[in-house]
Amino acid sequence: MARAGQPGSLRQQLLRWLILPLVALVALNAVSLYRDALEAADVAYDRSLLSSTRALAERVTVKDGKVVANVPYVALDSFETDTLGRIYYKVTGLQGETVSGYDDLPPVPKNVPRSDLYPALVRFYHASYNGEPVRIAALLQPVYDDSMRGIALIQVGETLDARQALSRRILLATLLRQTLMVLAVAALVWFAVRLVLRPLMRLKTAFETRPLSDLSDLDPALVHREVRPLVTAMNGTMARMQDLIASQRRFIADASHQLRTPLAVLKTQAELALRENDPAAMRAIVGSIAGTTDNAIHLANRLLTLARIEHGGGSAAMAPVSMAALAGQVGLELAMPAVQKGIDLALEGGENDDATVIGNELLLHELVSNLVDNAIRYTPPGGSVMLRVGADADGVLLAVSDSGPGIAPSEYDKVFMPFYRAQATLEANPGGTGLGLAIVRDIAVMHGATLTLGQGEDGGGLQVGVRFARRAES
Repeated sequence: MARAGQPGSLRQQLLRWLILPLVALVALNAVSLYRDALEAADVAYDRSLLSSTRALAERVTVKDGKVVANVPYVALDSFETDTLGRIYYKVTGLQGETVSGYDDLPPVPKNVPRSDLYPALVRFYHASYNGEPVRIAALLQPVYDDSMRGIALIQVGETLDARQALSRRILLATLLRQTLMVLAVAALVWFAVRLVLRPLMRLKTAFETRPLSDLSDLDPALVHREVRPLVTAMNGTMARMQDLIASQRRFIADASHQLRTPLAVLKTQAELALRENDPAAMRAIVGSIAGTTDNAIHLANRLLTLARIEHGGGSAAMAPVSMAALAGQVGLELAMPAVQKGIDLALEGGENDDATVIGNELLLHELVSNLVDNAIRYTPPGGSVMLRVGADADGVLLAVSDSGPGIAPSEYDKVFMPFYRAQATLEANPGGTGLGLAIVRDIAVMHGATLTLGQGEDGGGLQVGVRFARRAES
């Protein structure tokens, strides 16, 4: 059962929106046909009633100055046989007197217009007589002789039994035909919907039967033209899934390879320590174990950071972040490693209130921290690291420059690849992970920022610039 807001079954919706309007149209058509048939029946019965009235009028004459009506019972029986109902009549003379027939037959209402369907002064109206509904034709008949001239009124009424019986027959016939039509149309619509949905069912079967590892594209030509954009979008999603799976596999393979080395070194160092009896030598080995452990922890932390950014960073919450305040915080956090190496760590623009971007504070902190940490690691003792934050009309610029060995311009595009180590940095610090700039790149891409590499201000070292085009309103 579909929950509220869910589309539900496509087949049921198609059947509902096709069959229900058709049923409504057929019902309206049936009502229209029934009314037309009743009108036609009324015209036919009124014509028959008028014929009886005219036949009776022909028997109305003037005799001895009085209107007389010669209406034998045989004629009345004939009228009733023709109309299949009971007949009542009344002949009214020139002075309103009843000449013949039923004296209490309902009179002609004043607001009944003359019928335009016949070349006669006749009016038709409904009335009730003896507790039964009747249809009455009132005909004005001219009568005259040598002594007088005037107009007599001939009224002939019949019960509605025959009309009602015909109405029921028309209604039943109409309902039968329309019901058969609805059933036929419903069957056609049902088969048409099944036929139209068959390509979608084939697509469903293709999805259900393919192996879990098969993420190849589906052929959009297998479905209707209107559904092809959906198949194309699904193919795009599967392509992105393939890229994601391939990226995860590469990451796992690279991480396994990178972690295997420090773990193997740790095992070797531990075995050496177990075989060593000299306390001084053992202390030196334990120091090496501590250093290798630090490098392994640093590598694991950066691997976890890179995995979190690549596979979960897209859902990070965004908010206004002051890059000046963030740079000052990172400078304080990394001041001690810089002092220990005798490196001059400086911050420029730390009070720039305009340097605000929309981003995730934790990830931006990781970006700045990786840039400064890399600069400190690869800058020789006695060198300098400068952290600059600025803002202009184009956005916010973060730049980290150092006096280290730098990177050859031919390697600028390669150093953003995970685990790639530039030759100069490899010689300066063999214990690096090759993940710092890869993490910086992923965070910058996530925030719509651009990265630039170049030499430091004195022509040596490395300068990494990060420009954020999106600025928050201050």
